[in-house]
Amino acid sequence: MLRVSDLNVHHGDVQVLHDVGLKVEEQEIITIVGANGAGKSTLLKCIGGLHQASSGEIEFMGERIDRLPSHQVVERGLIRIPEGRKVFPSMTVLENLELGSYLPKAKANRSETLHKVFILFPILKNRVQQSAGTLSGGEQQMLAIGRGLMSLPRLLMLDEPSLGLAPLLVKQIFQTVREINRQGTTILLVEQNVYNALEMADEGYVLENGRIVRQGKSGDLLHDEYIKEAYLGV
Repeated sequence: MLRVSDLNVHHGDVQVLHDVGLKVEEQEIITIVGANGAGKSTLLKCIGGLHQASSGEIEFMGERIDRLPSHQVVERGLIRIPEGRKVFPSMTVLENLELGSYLPKAKANRSETLHKVFILFPILKNRVQQSAGTLSGGEQQMLAIGRGLMSLPRLLMLDEPSLGLAPLLVKQIFQTVREINRQGTTILLVEQNVYNALEMADEGYVLENGRIVRQGKSGDLLHDEYIKEAYLGV
């Protein structure tokens, strides 16, 4: 479904990603884990068309997308939920959700998709006329995911969805991501929460200083001695 090959990315004179490669099959959950500053968010932004790669290729559903602007990437069903939620604080919950369904197909299915979002996140239904900026951090994360789902994604990219949330809310967010995947949406998840991310995913990639240093089945990575020592404190 998604293939990234030999991706190199620079910010000015600084190289951020070095020959990064990964693949995502349909209906999988794939996770990219690593410490803050490893290049995870930059990778998602490149896939989403917000950063231009210096070299390498990105293919989605067999089509090269690495030279497409971000709005054309979104039109193809590849949706990114940004780090830090990025909701529109002065707009209502409902207005934020409706913004996610601006594409023709998504707009035509807006009522049906909105119903599904409210089933996933019942608290949002009770907050529809509330300004998004007055929601708690966990509620804003639910809103950001809901807004992404309103676009009818074929592949949903989540950038640090657990960031800054209490442990109970983290558990709830990960359960919701599983449910979204069970309903048929492919997931590419970027996380610092290594254990929860690998425990949920089919396969994982470990990114360090812009390089993939480990990859494989998530269960194997959880038992990898290097990962246990470096990331899990075991």
